[in-house]
Amino acid sequence: MAAVADTSYVLALAIASQKGHDSCKAVHRNQTIIYLPQTTLAEVAYMLTREIGNKQTAQFLLDLPQTKYRIEPLTPADVHRSAEIISEYSDSRVDFVDASIIAVAERKQINTILTLD
Repeated sequence: MAAVADTSYVLALAIASQKGHDSCKAVHRNQTIIYLPQTTLAEVAYMLTREIGNKQTAQFLLDLPQTKYRIEPLTPADVHRSAEIISEYSDSRVDFVDASIIAVAERKQINTILTLD
């Protein structure tokens, strides 16, 4: 089963004290591949550093190749689709990271987005 991850999911899984940690662990066991758009990875690294420090962020990044996460670069079409999504939902809180997650999921034809939002 493949999915695309949002920052909230990755943080909840990585930090035991985060709300939803146990639920995310249970969901994580059932996933085979979790795509992590490069936009999400940047946000995750920033938030991990803010929450638990640089050493833990570095360890997360070093461990990344041995996990279920697969870093997914954005294509020009993903960026274009993200802009369309942001424009379409301009009256909501959809930001570039959220829109890029949707764009990657659409491109890969994945219906599962792992998020706590």
